[in-house]
Amino acid sequence: MGSVGARGTAFITLLTDFGLTDPYVGIMKGVILGINPKACIVDISHQIDPGHILQASFILKEAFPYFPKGTIHTIVVDPGVGSERRAILLVTEDYLFVAPDNGLLWPIISEHKNGKVIHLTEARFFRPCISDTFHGRDIFAPVAAHLSLGQEPFDMGPIINDPLPLRIPEPKRRGHQLEGQVIRIDRFGNLITNIDKKALEELLQGRDCIVQVGSIQIKGVSRTYADVSSGKELVLIGSSEHLEIAVNQGNARERLGPRPSGAIGARVVIKRA
Repeated sequence: MGSVGARGTAFITLLTDFGLTDPYVGIMKGVILGINPKACIVDISHQIDPGHILQASFILKEAFPYFPKGTIHTIVVDPGVGSERRAILLVTEDYLFVAPDNGLLWPIISEHKNGKVIHLTEARFFRPCISDTFHGRDIFAPVAAHLSLGQEPFDMGPIINDPLPLRIPEPKRRGHQLEGQVIRIDRFGNLITNIDKKALEELLQGRDCIVQVGSIQIKGVSRTYADVSSGKELVLIGSSEHLEIAVNQGNARERLGPRPSGAIGARVVIKRA
């Protein structure tokens, strides 16, 4: 890691729920560039639903492996900002992750058993004055910037063994039926579920199926959107390797109909034909 940062050109990604209307994202970038003017900053997304830790966690897990080794992923979806929740740094073989300790990093921690989690306690790597409401600016951005300059991660605080876990909804298999839920909706209105390709293949074993979500019922799994006519609903395995419900040249979220809290959490049932 240090050899990458020592050149001052490490990639730093940002994933937040700040949106693009307010100056918060730009301020974080300004802090980073003030410490390391050569830093290369890449936006993953700033349109996470406010405080939606699970959504941010899934998007991070989908996106992080596509960046060069040595990338510093900085995630600020932090409804507990200013409370007793810890700021942490996850060190894996290929990447660094800077985030609040609220479960955001749990899926990555769970898959990287040799990773080390550091409690960020060394204030010399923070801004001099710490706001109770903007740790993205005052803690996470400066930490990421110092790491991009080659700062040794283990100088930033003690290793901890109790990062906060995240309850991740898992699909349930009941005989020839698999039940999952919608966990994310992309900007095209596609409903992305927690049912992955492996679970689907284990259920179907080469057979056909019927997929039900709300009032939408679809027979079979398509390979591409163009497999069905314009305006028609379909099911396919998307680029995240998870099952998606979509409408060719349309919007599945709108097709699902009004729901009090949106389509997130909508029950998805797959029955083997």
